[in-house]
Amino acid sequence: MRLKAVDKQILKIALPAIVSNITVPLLGLVDTGIAGHLGDAAYIGAIALGGVIFSVIYWPFCFLRMGTSGLTAQDYGAQRRREVSLTLYRACLLGAGIGMALIALQWPVCEVAQRLMDIAPQMASHVRTYFYICIWGAPATFLLYALNGWFVGMQNSRIPMVVAIVQNTANIPLSLLLVFGCGMKIAGVALGTVLAQYVGLLTALLMLRHSFGRYLVSVKLREIVQRQALMRFLSVNRDIMMRMLCIMAVTVWFNIVGSRQGELVLAANAMLFQLFYLFSFFFDGFANAAEAICGKCKGAHDAEGFAFAVKRIFFCGLVLVVAFTAVYVVAEDLILNTLSGNVRVVDTARDYYHWLLLVPVCGIMSFVWDGVFIGATATRSLLLSMVVGTVGFFTGYLLLFPSFGNDGLWLSFLIYLLGRGISQCLIFTRVVREV
Repeated sequence: MRLKAVDKQILKIALPAIVSNITVPLLGLVDTGIAGHLGDAAYIGAIALGGVIFSVIYWPFCFLRMGTSGLTAQDYGAQRRREVSLTLYRACLLGAGIGMALIALQWPVCEVAQRLMDIAPQMASHVRTYFYICIWGAPATFLLYALNGWFVGMQNSRIPMVVAIVQNTANIPLSLLLVFGCGMKIAGVALGTVLAQYVGLLTALLMLRHSFGRYLVSVKLREIVQRQALMRFLSVNRDIMMRMLCIMAVTVWFNIVGSRQGELVLAANAMLFQLFYLFSFFFDGFANAAEAICGKCKGAHDAEGFAFAVKRIFFCGLVLVVAFTAVYVVAEDLILNTLSGNVRVVDTARDYYHWLLLVPVCGIMSFVWDGVFIGATATRSLLLSMVVGTVGFFTGYLLLFPSFGNDGLWLSFLIYLLGRGISQCLIFTRVVREV
């Protein structure tokens, strides 16, 4: 009975989280699709470049979701109702503050980003238009990070799923109305995206009040900014932010090295990386389950339940690895030909496809452990393992790329995944002792 109950709890959190993750790229796809019908290729390029800028700006602040989920899950497991509320308020206060700071700094941020990306003059004005409108969605984005992390910590990933679906559903008619109905072109695309973000935020707040209103208690501002509690909150999020910067360093360098090898290798790597992202979207759902369940067990000081949950999440992860590997093996031709109609790009991707088959196997440990460590708020250990993986990647690149080229780059990426996972296995005994 316990086995079925834990598996049911894992799937209850993981499956809606997977749906939420899959919807993440849809906002960008909708913007790109609408821009593609404006008649000028510069619009598509501007949307793509604007999307890259916001990805770089927003990605490091994902700690608002991860840190909030682990802390909330522990307070929920310990039945500390007041702390559950305070964690939410601190996360929202920080998220709103970061969003408003970015709005205040929008001009230097935009100018620096455009200089670093060396954007062509014919697209620069479109990128500025898109950026200066979309930046007003920053507070909504960061508040949603905080709220979604809190919902997961409260063992509920259905609300983030509903919010994501509502947000994406609203984006389509809003953007179409503003672009084609009001003739706003790229400004309409940007404004539609911003309005959809606030629709998502409003939906989250309404569902927060409806589903969790009884958990929220009235507190005073001095309790929210109480020094010791605030420093703990910031310490957890600082470690996760530095971890995100390591991930960005590896991802950006991987793409830079790919671009230096020519258009064919760059396109092939991009295709294979999209398949890695697809795998990660699914696996992150189980990582979310690990955050919620392991955090709850730690808060309740249930070491036995903590260890059992880790075993079951690893089992689910192994099933997912087998499923993805089997699909990637059996459907290789179908997958590659679907992603590109260019025969030369497909042939180049096929030369490196075997590395993709090893990604699920090498990545399972790091994905599951990330969720476990975040739930246990063992963020310093999480950062340490990421540093080990990142050093492994760049060391591998320096040693292997000169001799093996793109094969050496992919092997370095697998070393990065294994370095994270193996170091976390070694550290886990210390983490579980703290439960």
